[in-house]
Amino acid sequence: MAENNEFIREVNEDYRRDKVAEIWRRYSGVFIALAILVVGGVGGWRYWQSAQRAAAETASERFDTANRLARDGKSAEADKAYEAIEAQGPAGYRLLAQFRSAAETAKRDPAAGAAEFEKLSGDTALGDGLRDLARLRAALLRLDLPEPAPALASLQSLAAGTPFRHTAREMLGLNALKAGQYEEAGRWFDQLNADPETPQNLRQRIEVYVALVAGGPVTVTEAKAEPAAPPPPITR
Repeated sequence: MAENNEFIREVNEDYRRDKVAEIWRRYSGVFIALAILVVGGVGGWRYWQSAQRAAAETASERFDTANRLARDGKSAEADKAYEAIEAQGPAGYRLLAQFRSAAETAKRDPAAGAAEFEKLSGDTALGDGLRDLARLRAALLRLDLPEPAPALASLQSLAAGTPFRHTAREMLGLNALKAGQYEEAGRWFDQLNADPETPQNLRQRIEVYVALVAGGPVTVTEAKAEPAAPPPPITR
């Protein structure tokens, strides 16, 4: 019985070896090709990672250089440096360069800076958060320009539930306060007070704003001239 079991086991092993050899003869080319693809894929992935890391390091250095030129007042050179990053840098640094370039332009020409931010806000390739940020920056710049109506409309849109609603509501309230529209200003400040996510430092400012609203317009009256005192008696 034991001899029979041993014979069966040997037959099974021979059969398996024959099947493996047959499979190898039939598919060895496929196995070798797959091995080459795996090795090549790993090598290509590592090369891509290395290239991306090198590009990011280069872009970081160029971005720092552009920022330094801007701080030193070398506007023309800084603009060229930002433009180079926008044209050739990785996606993240291209975006940083666009926002920073718009901010630098706004320092020299608020209207031109607002236009650059508005262009960014219309870029559908950006996420909603970044587009809203660009829209906020453009609106804040246009508030102090001769035609603030579009800026106010943009801020009102941002105040309706976006991540930048707190800043938008504060600016709308302050603009109404500046225009003497105390009731409207109070409504914007009330919205900030009612929002549980309003930052604490903003709540502290709201206390001051609410006090100004409660005080209402300041009436300045002209001081009446006091009658002149009689001249002292002349003694001899």
